[in-house]
Amino acid sequence: MTEPAAPDEPVSSRRSGVLAGLNARGFRMLYLMDAVVIYAVLWLVTLFQWWLRTDFNPSGYLGRYLWTYVLVVLVHLAVFYFGGLYDRTPRFLARPMATRLVASVWLAALLVGGVSLLLDDYPVPRSVLVLEALVGPLVLAGNRWVVGRLRRRREGPARALLVGDPDTVRLATEHLCQTSGELQVVGSTRSVADITTRVAQDGARLVVLLDGDALEPLYHDSLDTLERAGVTTLQIVRPQDSLLGLKNVGELGGMPFVALSTHTLSPSQERLKRWMDLAVLLVTAPVTLPLIALTALYVRIVAGRPVMFVQDRIGKDGDPFAMYKFRSMVVDAEAGTGPVAAAVGDRRIVRGMGWIRATRLDELPQLANVLLGRMTIVGPRPVRPAELAAYEEQFPGYHRRHQSPPGITGLAQVYGRYHTHIAWKLGHDLHYLANWSPLLDLHIMVRTAWVIITRRV
Repeated sequence: MTEPAAPDEPVSSRRSGVLAGLNARGFRMLYLMDAVVIYAVLWLVTLFQWWLRTDFNPSGYLGRYLWTYVLVVLVHLAVFYFGGLYDRTPRFLARPMATRLVASVWLAALLVGGVSLLLDDYPVPRSVLVLEALVGPLVLAGNRWVVGRLRRRREGPARALLVGDPDTVRLATEHLCQTSGELQVVGSTRSVADITTRVAQDGARLVVLLDGDALEPLYHDSLDTLERAGVTTLQIVRPQDSLLGLKNVGELGGMPFVALSTHTLSPSQERLKRWMDLAVLLVTAPVTLPLIALTALYVRIVAGRPVMFVQDRIGKDGDPFAMYKFRSMVVDAEAGTGPVAAAVGDRRIVRGMGWIRATRLDELPQLANVLLGRMTIVGPRPVRPAELAAYEEQFPGYHRRHQSPPGITGLAQVYGRYHTHIAWKLGHDLHYLANWSPLLDLHIMVRTAWVIITRRV
C-alpha cells in the first residue's frame, strides 16, 4: 500500500522548499511561533510594569534584558520540548492541551526563578515571571488554535472507513453527521481482514471500529501498517468496556471512542527517558565504577577468563545488539544443550558466583549499553533472537515491547519472578510502556534495590 502523507503533519510538510526540508528533519514552525510570543510577552509585561514607574528608561531596560530574555525563552522551549507540547497529535480524540500548557509554562517559570534565586543579582524580575506564567498559556493556546485551523483548512473533512455490521454502521453514520463537516464517511466493511486494501481504495485517513471483536485480528499486523501510513484508528467504547477502567476516552459524533496506537512512548517521552538515563549514570558513577572494577576482579579470581559474557539480544525496533554481563557460568555453558534458560540451582553456575547473580552484580556491564543508547535502565528485558519468532507467533502484540530500548530492570522483574510465564511478563512490560512516567521509573529503581537486598528470584 502506498503510504500517504500523515494527517498530522504541519502545513509546510506538503510543500516544497526550505520549510518542508526542515520539517522532514523534525523542525516545526510551532517552535518559532512559541519563541516569538513568549519573548514578546516577556517584553510587554516588562515594559508595561516599568512604564508605571516614574524612573522608566526604555534604553536601560533594553540593554539589561535583551539577551537575558533570549535565555528565558530557550528554557521555555526546552521544557515544552520534553513536556510533549511538540509531539504530533492526532486530529481526533487528541488529549486536552490546556492543562499541559499551564503546567509547562509554570514549570519553566519556576526553573528560571529557582536559578535566579541562586544569583546575587536577580536577572529576571519576579513579577515578570508571575505575569508571564499567567499570560503565557493563553498565547500558546492561540498558536495551537491557529495551527489547528490551518490544518483543517488544508486537509478538509477526514475521510472515514467504518468497520461493523450494516445496522451499526447506519446508526454510527447518523451520529457522525453531527461533526459539522469535520468527517466524511467514504465506505464501510464488516471485517478487518482486508482493511489495508480498503483504506487504500477509499483514500481513508480514519478507521472507526464499531465492533469490539474486530480489534484482535487487527492487532497483530494491520494496526502497525495503518499507523505507518498515517491512518488514525478509533475503537468504540461499549458499556461493558467501562469495567476495564479505560482512560482518555474521547467523543466523536456523541459516541465514546479511544484512539488505538501501536506506539507506546511519545517522542518527547523517549527524549526525556534518554536524558534521565544519562543523568542517573552521571550521578551514580562514583559508586558504580568502583563496584564494576571490584566485581570484575572477583570474577577474574573465582571464575577465571573470560571475565565478560557477550550474547546477542533483541533491542529497539527488533534490531540485534551485543549485551555484556559478567560471566557467572562455566565457559560454553550451552555447548551441549543449545539455548536453555537458567534454572534455580543451575549446575552450570560457577561455585562462588551464585551470589553475584542473586545480587544482580553480573548485570553491571550493561551500563555501557545504556551509555551507548542500546539499552535503558528501566524497560522490558531483552530476549534472544532464537526466542523472538516463537514469542511473536504465540503472543500477538509481543513486538510492541521493542518500541523502547530493552532495560536492565523492569516492571516484570520487580513484580514477577524469574520463572514467571512469558505471557504475564509481557503483560507487565506493555503495562509499563503504556503508563510510563519518570515517577514509575523511580519506583521501579527503588523496588529493584529492594529485590536485590532480599535476593528474591
